[in-house]
Amino acid sequence: MAKSGVFEGDPIVAAAKATMDLKKELQRLVKAIVEDSSSEDEIEFGLIDRANQTLQALKELKEGGKQRSSSIRKLNDSNNRSSNGSSASIWASCPQEFRCPLSKELMRDPVILSTGQTYDRAFIQKWLKAGNRICPKTQQVLSHTILIPNNLVKDMITQWCKNRGVQFPGPIQYADEDGLTEADRDLFLSLLKKMQSTQSEQKEAARTLRSLTKRMPSFRALFGESLESIPQLLTPLCQTKSQTEIHPDLQEDLITTLLNLSIHDNNKKLVAETPMVIPLLLDALRFGTIETKTNAAATLFTLSALDSNKSLIGKLGALKPLIDLLEEGHPLAMKDVASAIFILCIQHENKARAVRDGAVRALLNKIENRVHVDEFLATLAMLSSNQKAVEEMGDLGAVSCLLSLIKETNCARNKENCIAVLYTICYYDRTKWKEMREEESKYGTLSQVAQNGTSRAKRKANGILDRLNRAINLTHTA
Repeated sequence: MAKSGVFEGDPIVAAAKATMDLKKELQRLVKAIVEDSSSEDEIEFGLIDRANQTLQALKELKEGGKQRSSSIRKLNDSNNRSSNGSSASIWASCPQEFRCPLSKELMRDPVILSTGQTYDRAFIQKWLKAGNRICPKTQQVLSHTILIPNNLVKDMITQWCKNRGVQFPGPIQYADEDGLTEADRDLFLSLLKKMQSTQSEQKEAARTLRSLTKRMPSFRALFGESLESIPQLLTPLCQTKSQTEIHPDLQEDLITTLLNLSIHDNNKKLVAETPMVIPLLLDALRFGTIETKTNAAATLFTLSALDSNKSLIGKLGALKPLIDLLEEGHPLAMKDVASAIFILCIQHENKARAVRDGAVRALLNKIENRVHVDEFLATLAMLSSNQKAVEEMGDLGAVSCLLSLIKETNCARNKENCIAVLYTICYYDRTKWKEMREEESKYGTLSQVAQNGTSRAKRKANGILDRLNRAINLTHTA
């Protein structure tokens, strides 16, 4: 059976080999001390310390003491640190400009921050991960947090090490808390750069970014590290003079990548406030394939989780193309369109915009045809706080539609929303009272909800019945 380590074999052979290795190491260290060109005051004391450690390890090995293994391990650790260039004694005399301002140690992987200052990658990434967005040295606010390798400083450090006979370790694969490596970041930058290349390279890069941002949350977060990343991503869509020039697959991949980015909470504000994003999403709603339209609607829904984004998206005219897509009625898009319109209409100003852009007619049409009734009925109930919407509902036959739905559905929430809309119509439009009284007289629809509905539905149904009864009493009194 193969052995995984030296000391797993014959102890005598292992000890002999360890002794030989230690003697060779001691010989190397003594030679280095003798040949050191430094003055007595500047002699490299780290070499002397390791020579003493080697002698001590040899002594313990000969004596066979209990501390032999720990001493050898300690020595090996010391020698490994020496070969890796991280021993403080080796780098004690390194120039200040080779030290990281954060760690005060020799930089292993120097990178440039947006302020032009150079840091060791591991330490500046830790600083940024803690949420800091200023330069530690200059205290300037960072325009972005992408780190650029400082090859000049790295070459200078490498040469400095070479002149002293010490091997400088090459760049390490640093994995941050999100699991990203330097190679991942290099890939990210190269893919964005391809967005300014040929259409074939743009398509390939867009497809890759779509996949990466779907599978890896850390890649979504990368876009939030620079204000330029999203504009670079959307370069192909901004370069074309007309929608017919945009390759449909390229547009779909880029819009879907935006959707993936918007899922990341820290990206929502950045994505929505990037000037070209909302206009490009609206273009996608109007001119894209059905898959692109669907993903554009989903992106608007996701971005609208922030109240500030609801306002911005509404002001930029998103409701009209969403309502147009609703009227088109493609089954693939209905769910996302319904969600986007609903969440936007939570904001008061957007309710008026939706009513102006034809939402009431479109919603009632879908409800009458029993298409995504739950979602569209909830939106209709939300719009019923707008008086113009209520007037339009009355004119378009909403009363009969909603009374019919109450009798048909077993969903308590749908009954509640129907009653909520009817209550508002009853309050604003007396001309509909007759139709409601006839329904109640014939089927007892309102009474059934008043007895068996949700607490809110009961309250609204009783409110309608009270108003209708008072109207009847006033008529008889007159």
